[in-house]
Amino acid sequence: AAVMLLISPFDIFYLSSRYYLLKTLWRIVFPLQAITFSDFFLADILTSMSKVLSDLERSVCRMIHRQVATIAWFEADSVCGSHSVMIPLVLVLPYLFRLFQCLRQYKDTGEKSSLLNALKYSTAVPVIFLSALKYHVFPDKWTNIYRPLWLMSSVLNSMYSFYWDVTRDWDMSCFTRVFKFGKPNLCSYLFHGRKWVYCWVIGSNLILRCTWTYKLSAHLRHNYLTVFTITALEIFRRFQWIFFRVENEWNKMSAKSYVQMSEDE
Repeated sequence: AAVMLLISPFDIFYLSSRYYLLKTLWRIVFPLQAITFSDFFLADILTSMSKVLSDLERSVCRMIHRQVATIAWFEADSVCGSHSVMIPLVLVLPYLFRLFQCLRQYKDTGEKSSLLNALKYSTAVPVIFLSALKYHVFPDKWTNIYRPLWLMSSVLNSMYSFYWDVTRDWDMSCFTRVFKFGKPNLCSYLFHGRKWVYCWVIGSNLILRCTWTYKLSAHLRHNYLTVFTITALEIFRRFQWIFFRVENEWNKMSAKSYVQMSEDE
């Protein structure tokens, strides 16, 4: 019903907005043109929804193979179970979309920061596929070889992503906005006005970037409530990230407008 509503050609439920969303999704899947703010903004949101998209694929698979409300629902080696190769493929797609966007940006602008951003998204690829290997290798190989590699790649991805959030996406310049809050020229550019807001967003972002550690516990890893909570927290983290990302973009636009006005004068 949601898909039918999204593609409905009738002028109901914000037709122009729905078509803009569809057009942006098309540009994300096929980045054949210059990347706009809305393109990478929505693509970043999709990376936080990779688990949701993977669960959606698994649910559709079970419906197609008539595994709903059957014992096969709980079997890892069923066609739609944890052994399915479609799970890591769906999980990795949003990161690949974002990676290709960064490469396209580098082609258009020549900025090396686009390559560093592409590198950030590429660090998610080994995390996803090493995690999937658990269901395809012997337990001793997983414990002695692939699990340590998965841990290292997960830590690298989390720390790189956290660094990029703070210094690039939010442009907090290694926390100078927080710890030099008394400077009037900095305060005037802050939308969210209070020091604790920025301390909260930095601290909570770091913690929520590391929620993957729940997988280290077998008890938590297979607890449906825990998995749901972690997924919801990631969506909350991204929701929180949005405000400060938009703030940074607005500051950049305002600075450009100010420079142009000064030049005109």
